[in-house]
Amino acid sequence: SPAPHEAAAQAESVGRTVLQALSQSYLLDGHAHHSSCSIGVALYADALGSVDELLKRGDLAMYQAKGAGRNTLRFFDPRTQAAVTARTAMESGLREALRDGQFLLYYQAQISQHHGIVGAEALVRWQHPQRGLVSPAEFIPVAEASGLIVPLGTWILRTACQQLMDWSQDPLTAHWTLAVNVSARQFRHSHFVDEVLGVLDETGANPRLLKLELTETLLLDDVEDTIERMTTLRALGLGFSLDDFGTGYSSLSYLKRLPLDQLKIDQGFVRDLLTDANDATIARTIVTLAQSLDLGVIAEGVETEAQRDMLASLGCHTWQGYLFGRPGPASALRLAAEAAAAAAAT
Repeated sequence: SPAPHEAAAQAESVGRTVLQALSQSYLLDGHAHHSSCSIGVALYADALGSVDELLKRGDLAMYQAKGAGRNTLRFFDPRTQAAVTARTAMESGLREALRDGQFLLYYQAQISQHHGIVGAEALVRWQHPQRGLVSPAEFIPVAEASGLIVPLGTWILRTACQQLMDWSQDPLTAHWTLAVNVSARQFRHSHFVDEVLGVLDETGANPRLLKLELTETLLLDDVEDTIERMTTLRALGLGFSLDDFGTGYSSLSYLKRLPLDQLKIDQGFVRDLLTDANDATIARTIVTLAQSLDLGVIAEGVETEAQRDMLASLGCHTWQGYLFGRPGPASALRLAAEAAAAAAAT
């Protein structure tokens, strides 16, 4: 049998021939048609003698070829398998976490220049039994791709509404709003509106204190359906915030039609607000746009007093970020509110 490098060269040569042959146009009913293919190659010598493993590796390589733009050839890459294995383990862990109640919500304060804490954003965390707190940046993409974001999103929404009910019993926190991020897959789910209504009915939470944060890309995908869903929920009093505004490609005509309540200035524009004139211009433009559409505006990622003061000078008077506290349990937010109230009273 040939050496591995010779086998690889032969396989690539055959693969290129197949690609070239299949890329030729062909006539069907008098019309020219074109086709393409994606080829994955795995070497038997690397598959530890297992035919099943060889086929799995070839399949992974084929999908890698598809991901590279199709009509191409790719050899199996062990790094791809490692990534797939890690993702499979993550997905399995997420299913267990949903089943065993390993998720929890942290809350980050939203601060008004004139009224102090006016609400919070709910942020999901995974309390892994071995790894401790797992970052959402690590597990949310897997939840999105696997569809687990739908049951996870329902859990987040229910838990957030239960927290709103808890806050409603306390004069210090009864007026607080709570912002909940909604993913595209969750929002597009056929039963999303009914699930929101069901959670509100089940928990008794005041819909006027619940704010759903949506992204630009989500809103502009099937605008008519988006408007219909938002309008149904807004009729009950729910608010909508456009998250990470300015990072996407919103059409201003669509923005005018959407039943929004608030624009959220992305932290990417806040970070270099004091040193990048473009970021300052964008922030000012977002504030002006919000005012012209009669929308509220909030800036996220505020970490310094200088950033806060700059935003205030631009007309943005509601903020969120490490300057006012990191995300934490509801009890920590309650203590911060108590401390602020005590300081104001002295």
